[in-house]
Amino acid sequence: MPNPQDHQLKQSSLFQKLLINPYLLLVLATVFWGGNIAAGKLAVGHVDPSMLIIGRWAGALLILAPIAWPHVKRDWEKLKPGLPLLAMFGALGFTGFNILIYNSSLHTSAINGAMEQASIPVFVLLGNLIIFGVRPRFLQIIGLSVTIVGVIWVATGGEPTRILSLSVNIGDAMVLLACLFYAGYSLALRFKPAVHWLSFLAVCAFFALVTALLAQIFFGGGLNRFLELLPQITFRGWMIISYVMLFPSILAQLFYARGVEMIGANRASIFINLLPLTGTVISVLLVGEKFENYHLIAAILVISGIVLAELSQKNFKRNQ
Repeated sequence: MPNPQDHQLKQSSLFQKLLINPYLLLVLATVFWGGNIAAGKLAVGHVDPSMLIIGRWAGALLILAPIAWPHVKRDWEKLKPGLPLLAMFGALGFTGFNILIYNSSLHTSAINGAMEQASIPVFVLLGNLIIFGVRPRFLQIIGLSVTIVGVIWVATGGEPTRILSLSVNIGDAMVLLACLFYAGYSLALRFKPAVHWLSFLAVCAFFALVTALLAQIFFGGGLNRFLELLPQITFRGWMIISYVMLFPSILAQLFYARGVEMIGANRASIFINLLPLTGTVISVLLVGEKFENYHLIAAILVISGIVLAELSQKNFKRNQ
């Protein structure tokens, strides 16, 4: 008869092996984040986008609270001066980004949403240049320019001339605005307090939930509408809420933080560029979306742009 303790030891051993493999951790983080895009699409008709975002951060906060509280108490003196900034992180990077992503699912495909997130490093590059005066290298400019063309290609359905008449799907426009929000969040991270990642995540999740509730009260029809939508969530809707509150919100953050700890931020950040690929593959496999010819062209452009940008980084480090 199998011993339950042996089974537990094996499970513990597998988790420990996972935590010492930075590359597997970082790939899994991008898979979980890629699944967030597909989750928004699968949620249509099963859970309202506003309920999805509230459920996501309420659930994540319930899970985080007991394990993060000791770190929050220890880091409180460092957290206090940074609370306005952490509130902005929660509002823009956590809630604002996801409200736009989930609502975009009502108007555009999950594949489009996945590929268009390749615009985040482009916005970060421009923000670094305009705000902090960080000049990009030539090959980096070429790579990100190619990425921009790929993003425009997918946002206009393979007809880039449509952008001249501003004929872009509202859903694609929402994704690009979400990416702008996330780029702003990424640029501001340099000013975050030097605290434990669990303290940071828990406080930001708290402000994300507050923002989601305020958005519901002032723009989503108020608490009465919330009470109407709550019983309309289907079983599948609750499963999607469970996924987004656990995998993209907590495990992806844990795996990414652990990966950064093991191989450094510069090397770990490269894996975020897998997001358009993982999001697209998951959208095809789970959502059942069709991969069109213009998606292929856009994917080639986006991946080529990312490769060129990363080559620029490697060449720069080699010459230092």
